[in-house]
Amino acid sequence: MKLAMVSGHASPLTVSGSVEGGGQHVHVAELASALGRCGHEVIVYVRRADREVSSVVDSGQGYRVVHVPAGPARPLASEELLPFLGEFAAFLAERWVKQPPDLAHAQFWTSGLATQLAARRTGTPTVQSFRALDSVPCDPQGNAKTTLGERGRIERIIARNANRVIARSTEEFFRLAEQGCPRSRISVIPSGVNVERFTPEGRCESGTGRRRIVAAGRLVPRKGFTTAISALAHLPDSELIIAGGPDRGALPRDQEAQRLRAYAEEHEVADRVHLLGSVPRERIPALLRSADAVVCASQYESCGMVALEAMACGVPVVASAAGGLADTVVDRVTGLLVRPSDTAALVHALRELFSKPELAKGYGIAGRDRALARYGWERIAADTARAYAVALGEVQTDSGGTPSASPG
Repeated sequence: MKLAMVSGHASPLTVSGSVEGGGQHVHVAELASALGRCGHEVIVYVRRADREVSSVVDSGQGYRVVHVPAGPARPLASEELLPFLGEFAAFLAERWVKQPPDLAHAQFWTSGLATQLAARRTGTPTVQSFRALDSVPCDPQGNAKTTLGERGRIERIIARNANRVIARSTEEFFRLAEQGCPRSRISVIPSGVNVERFTPEGRCESGTGRRRIVAAGRLVPRKGFTTAISALAHLPDSELIIAGGPDRGALPRDQEAQRLRAYAEEHEVADRVHLLGSVPRERIPALLRSADAVVCASQYESCGMVALEAMACGVPVVASAAGGLADTVVDRVTGLLVRPSDTAALVHALRELFSKPELAKGYGIAGRDRALARYGWERIAADTARAYAVALGEVQTDSGGTPSASPG
């Protein structure tokens, strides 16, 4: 199958751990690579954000990246792309007329709008993934939302026009259905994890002798790092390692890093909170293995990649019962789920793990088993390819209205 994957603002070539990198970049790179290994021809279309980059790049991982000239050749946040999506769509349409893909898979709503505009001209079948919907409690940068805005209305149009929509979690499935997307056109397929890179065996970063809690992600309020810091005040024998954000040298100038440091000082735990800044992708498994527990205290996650990576490393997870985390972490099987922003619940969960090492070990073993059984990229790619086949009318859905892919 010839596949066009449209990821306007998240290039799979972006180095994970950098300021621009994030879970969406990893998701696109891993999915494109896994689909390539399955024998599909994959081209990823991203907006050109650097004048020096080649128009077409062979990733060396089974897919090619085409840099689309749309807007200024510099990094832009996803919400800044809207004025340039017409230009992006025109490029896609011209390309697809000459080299038609069998199907186009758009990642995030901005890519979806460009894809639908291009597909209208070329008749290309489309599949849509949103990552996060406008109806979630906060946007991807962590800003609280109170009403469904223009983006929400666009998302409804995109979902209505796509041949198939892929939800990352059960919660997203129901949100899409509430917004009018027919359930029969939604597949639930989570993000995956590289189970060969993230393993229980391998190098482990040295600790300080304290119990180590690791949290990771972009330094934005919705990640819930303040909840983890406030919990630390009740765990005197523990330390909190926070990985993510800009390079370590730039942390003193980062507004959110400054806020977290001030918050730690206010709670008198600044000496036990360590902000690492951006961490190279290859170092993350060793960091996770060093943890007694990995905390994912986000207000919302579309899937919960850090939780998946920790589970694959055999480390117990304490996570917010929100978004995709409620699917990824099985409460009292692979870890513990707590209410978002509930410091007392987080403290109770961590104390339970620390006081019952055999229980924590059992959660880690079960987490690894779950990662292998459900979240390996080959499984995710196979489920995604089945959703593509449904979109193309090559196979029928089951009686429940969705392909067999599910978060469970």
